Formats: sequence, C-alpha cells, structure tokens
Amino acid sequence: MNLLPAREVMQRLGGVSQMTIWRYMKDDELNFPKPLYIKTRRYWREADLEAWLENRVN
Repeated sequence: MNLLPAREVMQRLGGVSQMTIWRYMKDDELNFPKPLYIKTRRYWREADLEAWLENRVN
C-alpha cells in the first residue's frame, strides 16, 4: 500500500490548495477518498486517489 502525503495529493490534482482538498473532503457528492491520519498528518492511498481521478474523467 503506497501512501501519499497531502502535498503530493495537491500536486497530482493539478496544484490545488489545501482549502480545495478540504472542500473535496466535505462534499459528499464528490466521493473524494478519505485520508488516513498518522498523528496529525493526512495520507491517501495511491490506489484510492487514482480510482477517484479515473471516475472523475468518465
């Protein structure tokens, strides 16, 4: 399982801001992957993010 930190997720989504990530997480209709928390840091499973991106294109 490959985990991506928030900074990497922001880059993969085209350079979005932390606020945009927060908005994605709060919008239930977007079905954005839930992060894993390690202490206070957020990480996403790479496979979950890739699947979400693929579904957004279709």
